Amino acid sequence: MNDLKRSLSEAAAAAFQAAGLSPDFGRVTASDRPDLADFQCNGALAAAKSAKRNPREIAVQVVEQLKADPRLASVEIAGVGFINMRVSPAALAARADEIAADERAGASLLEQPRRVLVDYAGPNVAKPMHVGHLRASIIGESIKRLYRFRGDQVVGDAHFGDWGFQMGLLITAVMDEDAFIAALMDKLPDAPRDFSDADAAKVRAEFAGRVTLADLDRLYPAAAARAKEDAEYRDRARKATADLQNGRFGYRLLWKHFVDVSRVALEREFHALGVDFDLWKGESDADPLIAPMVRQLEDKGLLVEDQGARIVRVARPGETKKKKLPDGSVIEVESPDPLLVVSSEGSAMYGTTDLATILDRRQSFDPHLILYCVDQRQADHFEQVFRAAYLAGYAQPGGLEHIGFGTMNGADGKPFKTRAGGVLKLHDLIEMAREKARERLREAGLGAELSPEAFEETAHKVGVAALKFADLQNFRGTSYVFDLDRFTSFEGKTGPYLLYQTVRIKSILRKAADQGAQGGAVIVAEPAERDLTLLLDAFEGALGEAYDKKAPNFVAEHAYKLAQGFSKFYAACPILGADDPAVRASRLTLAQTALKQLELALDLLGVEAPERM
Repeated sequence: MNDLKRSLSEAAAAAFQAAGLSPDFGRVTASDRPDLADFQCNGALAAAKSAKRNPREIAVQVVEQLKADPRLASVEIAGVGFINMRVSPAALAARADEIAADERAGASLLEQPRRVLVDYAGPNVAKPMHVGHLRASIIGESIKRLYRFRGDQVVGDAHFGDWGFQMGLLITAVMDEDAFIAALMDKLPDAPRDFSDADAAKVRAEFAGRVTLADLDRLYPAAAARAKEDAEYRDRARKATADLQNGRFGYRLLWKHFVDVSRVALEREFHALGVDFDLWKGESDADPLIAPMVRQLEDKGLLVEDQGARIVRVARPGETKKKKLPDGSVIEVESPDPLLVVSSEGSAMYGTTDLATILDRRQSFDPHLILYCVDQRQADHFEQVFRAAYLAGYAQPGGLEHIGFGTMNGADGKPFKTRAGGVLKLHDLIEMAREKARERLREAGLGAELSPEAFEETAHKVGVAALKFADLQNFRGTSYVFDLDRFTSFEGKTGPYLLYQTVRIKSILRKAADQGAQGGAVIVAEPAERDLTLLLDAFEGALGEAYDKKAPNFVAEHAYKLAQGFSKFYAACPILGADDPAVRASRLTLAQTALKQLELALDLLGVEAPERM
């Protein structure tokens, strides 16, 4: 099922070919001047330059071919050779009927689906999620849904941050604070032979009342700060990290407790955001692969000794950048920087774990593509890891992609902070959005007839829609200013506006059902009917752009335009009040189709609409 833009592009391509020119010039786009045309083709200008001919003469030849197309009510030349096309009412009606009958509302499936893994959110042990996790979670979830909807086999992985130096910091901090745990660590064997799972569970039960999530939240920042100033403490934490990674039994039990108590809170926040994962794999899952991977890198001649550490040089020969030294002089250094695989203390590094994770994913899922939805500021790190993976043969070139994004900023243009200057916890941000949604609903006189439970559920959906749409309406690479008052408005380009229009259509269709009214074949006669049908047809194009560019903002933009288009249609074209039964049935079909497509688009954004407001 082709949308009008694609099918008209095929017709224009054939027309250019008939004129002895490349069919590539036949690309058709939505018109910049919808008052003059529905679609336009500017290929005659590029063709004229290539063939050294007059563009208008080429346009005349192409138009002569296109005039025979029964789908077009008119084909005209504007200016030096722009080709304007207006679709006939009959062709629009046929396309609307086609979309209405399609359970996917006009969205096609990929001809060659792939296996895709989306790595997003990146929550960490002992660190409550904050606003910095919001974009990774929202964008990653939307991309996962989009790729799955298009037909790919998709796996979403939270990539739990449960390994590395922060674990050594926590173990050290807990043992310093709790003498009982410190003594217990000394008593436990390093490699138990006669220690059953039940015995391990008893030991872990000892930790439950002694180390809570609140304790971890308190201890980690203090430990991290101390490690920056205290070299002896930092060395102890590094040794604890190495001991944990080398399998010290007591440390593993304590670490498992950290993971369990952290995950309970993380799942609560993700559930509130409508985010879910197929995998909750942590960095620790790649740990068993690290030692053999290091040996393999060594065998391949990729591992190099460097000041006691072991690195992989990922820069191509002669690839350098300028670096300014403290004395002001400038030198040329290798670029990008080498990937540090094993530290001088013998510990696996962050990049090592990421490299082993790629290997793990290849062995367990063998994806054609891995997408990393992570802050744009991590771009250099991923370039190092990806290059190392390609050199080692763990992925095919182009099979790893960093889906970077900008920051959510405060009014000062800097990354969003609390009034006290701290980082706002995600739990608190969600509650702020809920409270503002409650306020907005009451101001608008909405939800008054709902039960208290239903009102709270609606307020939650409105609050989450406000947060998600405010983020996803922007291209992911840009930063934006957080403005909860604007985001939660029921007017303008906001998530609550989209929910209101969705609920409005549902209300109309309920009334139609009560009256026994049913949809029928679409008739396109009024301008608003025409505009709405063209918007419905544009869904496929928006999905294609979003998929190719890994950019959900194209879906968000389509959803907003569709909601606007329906609002104008509803104001101009009475549905249940239409005198002609055929017109009433046609408009009901358009309303049903708009709702189906709008709900699909919202679902791709991770937004759920209530039934009533």
